[in-house]
Amino acid sequence: MGLRGSKQPEVQVLLLGLDNAGKSTLLYKLKHNACVGTVPTIGFNVEMFEAKKNRKNIALTVWDVGGQGKMREYWKNFHQDAAAVVFVVDSSDKERLEEARRELENTLRSEQLRGRPLILLANKQDVNGALTVTEIKDLFNLRRSCSARDWFVQPCSASTGVGVEEAFKRVVQMVKLPSDTAAMKDNIKETVHYLKASARH
Repeated sequence: MGLRGSKQPEVQVLLLGLDNAGKSTLLYKLKHNACVGTVPTIGFNVEMFEAKKNRKNIALTVWDVGGQGKMREYWKNFHQDAAAVVFVVDSSDKERLEEARRELENTLRSEQLRGRPLILLANKQDVNGALTVTEIKDLFNLRRSCSARDWFVQPCSASTGVGVEEAFKRVVQMVKLPSDTAAMKDNIKETVHYLKASARH
């Protein structure tokens, strides 16, 4: 095992969504359990979290990338290292749900995100008239667009905090650890070396 096994796996999660969907508010609610008044994110926010997965500690880096029109063309720069996509939707903003659906579909087409799990956060559930999870699943046609990946829709409210912790737990549960495959390859290599060495004696 040696020292290599003691380093906890690091996983990057991409937090996307239209401007004003509540991404940064969600992030800070999760990090500091505080409702922070935020301004539109120009660029990105990054927060690190400690979590447990399969009884192992993992370090989760969440990239919250700005959602304004001009920022969305930079989203693809963050695809490469993402182990999961968290897409935040303002469930109460019916005018923009179609726009959110288009952006999500564009994102999921990325070759670099192939097979990565999607957690869709149906935010602002505390607002009157917000769409339910079922309505959002249907509107976003997730069964079709996510047929080749794990996905889940979590209702939440970034301002009240309801569903935020559950959403985070779901992300941790669904995220793919890079070490799983790497460790397996290393173990196989070590076993092969050991067998070869034993065969020589």
